[in-house]
Amino acid sequence: MTAERGADPHVRELLGAYVLDALSAAESGPVARHLQRCDACAAAYVEVADAVCLLALLDEEDLLE
Repeated sequence: MTAERGADPHVRELLGAYVLDALSAAESGPVARHLQRCDACAAAYVEVADAVCLLALLDEEDLLE
């Protein structure tokens, strides 16, 4: 992995949907390839994935507080 992003635009705005598997195949493929080449977006992906995992730990009472 490098800091070079190539010709692809950064994909940070798609990471939430990517983590939740809510992108189409046409969208997720380019995101996956970009994450292999871009350290900044890969780091952002880890943060988003961690946040999604933490959200799963919340219960209804936590959300009502």
